[in-house]
Amino acid sequence: MAMSLDLAFVRSQFPAFKEPSLAGQAFFDNAGGSYACQAVIDHLNQYYRETKLQPYHLHPAAQKAGAQMDLAHERLASYLNVNTSEVHLGPSTSQNTYVLAQAFGKILKAGDEIIVTNQDHEANIGVWRSLQGRGVVIKEWRVDPQTGSLDIKDLVALFSEQTKLLAFTHCSNIVAEINPVADICKLAKAANVATVVDGVSFAGHGLPDVDALGADIYLFSLYKAYGTHLGVMVIRDAMADKLGNQAHYFNKAYRHKWFVPAGPDHAQVAASRGVLDYFDALHDHHFEATDSAAEKAKRVRSLMHDAEQVLLSKLLRFVDQHPKLILLGPADPAKRAATVSVIPTEQSPQELAQKLVDQSIICGAGHFYAVRLLEAMGVANTGVVRLSFVHYTNAEEIDQLMAALDKALS
Repeated sequence: MAMSLDLAFVRSQFPAFKEPSLAGQAFFDNAGGSYACQAVIDHLNQYYRETKLQPYHLHPAAQKAGAQMDLAHERLASYLNVNTSEVHLGPSTSQNTYVLAQAFGKILKAGDEIIVTNQDHEANIGVWRSLQGRGVVIKEWRVDPQTGSLDIKDLVALFSEQTKLLAFTHCSNIVAEINPVADICKLAKAANVATVVDGVSFAGHGLPDVDALGADIYLFSLYKAYGTHLGVMVIRDAMADKLGNQAHYFNKAYRHKWFVPAGPDHAQVAASRGVLDYFDALHDHHFEATDSAAEKAKRVRSLMHDAEQVLLSKLLRFVDQHPKLILLGPADPAKRAATVSVIPTEQSPQELAQKLVDQSIICGAGHFYAVRLLEAMGVANTGVVRLSFVHYTNAEEIDQLMAALDKALS
């Protein structure tokens, strides 16, 4: 029997739900950034009060600061099922992909090929396309213009002996379809092609087992997974060795500095372990104790997914059947994450979003950096209204959203 999520416990872990200025506001802009959990806020506060100095230096406070940063790397690695040396914390996923592109640019030669999709956020498309100026050939794995989906058969036809890298998304931030990452990475590996997976739109719904996925590089944004404004970048050790140190030459001995050339935000890195504190608390509240972080991650991911699916099914039915809304992406909740993008047929997305905001619905409208996807699907440059939620959303907020949509569309 599946365990039911205790929403009262969950929401007690997020100060935003106790904030008077947000009372009555239903939060449906989680794909742009989730609420931070209490543990992260507490760790950030503590760092600034007790250890706001240069970490790793000789003073005990400096040693404590460094130990907190190390612990954040260790705990993230345990939940992602990778080695601690493989976790890198940079300022954002966009910045992390830029550093990666510069690194690959040093080892690729003219004529080498990179495959990108037109389904991704521009952060995982534009940086690779920029390497064309160095003679790298860019191939595009294109979506079906009607559905926004990617077909693996189309990918296989793009592989050649010159293909060196495949960059794709775990889950689109617009159509929200979850791609079969493990299958795709297996095909790429068989073709001797490295993989970079953008997991930004997936990770907030449960941290993945990166080892099981088989990706050489996996990226996501911690601030969309209840944490600080950092980008998490998993680079498997073998791939890191190929790319080499991208930071100051004298930092070669420090693997965590290789792909963060600007240097880490000490406080945010230290505080990021609060996300895992929350996941631990969520696990222990619902399940019997276990020492396996991988098992905790699996259980928590399932718990969050099951809670979201119930609400997602209800919202998708409403949207898919509404005569004045066009749903982007699959109507089957089992195929997608809890991000629902819609196009109103009788007003602009911006007009609809404003009417929703006026009814205490926190949401947004636009292209959300997925311009190439929307262009491929023939969507006007006004974009979509995006309604995104996570496991802490409750049924009353879904009802509030649907009532607000009905009124705004009438």
